[in-house]
Amino acid sequence: MDQETLKVGQLAQRTGLSVRTLHHYDQIGLLVPAGRTASGHRLYGSEEIGRLQQIAALRQLGFSLEEIRESLARPGFTLERTLELQMHRLGQQMEHAGRLLERLEKIRLRLKAADRVSVEELMQAIEETIMYDKYYTPEQLEKLEQRRETVGEERIHEVKAEWARLFERFGAEMEKGTDPVDESVLEIARQATGLIQEFTGGDAGIQQSLGHMVSENRESMYAQWGVDPKVAEYMGQAMAALHLAG
Repeated sequence: MDQETLKVGQLAQRTGLSVRTLHHYDQIGLLVPAGRTASGHRLYGSEEIGRLQQIAALRQLGFSLEEIRESLARPGFTLERTLELQMHRLGQQMEHAGRLLERLEKIRLRLKAADRVSVEELMQAIEETIMYDKYYTPEQLEKLEQRRETVGEERIHEVKAEWARLFERFGAEMEKGTDPVDESVLEIARQATGLIQEFTGGDAGIQQSLGHMVSENRESMYAQWGVDPKVAEYMGQAMAALHLAG
């Protein structure tokens, strides 16, 4: 890199970071300027700009500021190494984008083949697809696609109907005031667990990702499925009780 020196305002303008952020990095010792002007403005040289590249890359990778500080303190953690990590992550993101494009095309063809398709249905399908990419790894998505092919479209439609019936049964028991740990409710929970096992192929990692997805998107997913949130909560209590029972 060349020996250009930038004032803090210039560095902020060139990088898109705020002056406040650069000041904060200085205050916590993460990015200390090379010096200051006579009027007290911070100055950054090539070494500091290279370190800022490392900070930006590691932030993109999801590192906390404290984790970045610890990483940069390691002797072998060079700018080259950081760039390699960033390039690897970008490669993964490109792979995600390619897989997402393929899935959207499949959805488009399925929707095109239907008699009537509303804009809302299309938006929900796209939302669901993007959500999958957020919570599942590429390997998990590949397994799910293979699982879909193994199970077949006919069985997938059957499972959707079975879920609807299970939600109705959970709702009926809730209305009767049945304790969610009652054996009659636990039996419904076992059937629900069986459907989850069938969907995930018994993969613990996929089940965990599924749990995170549902947990963080409860309202939108329940609305999409047409499930009363109270029934979903009741079902969750029964599923938790079943899990504790072993």
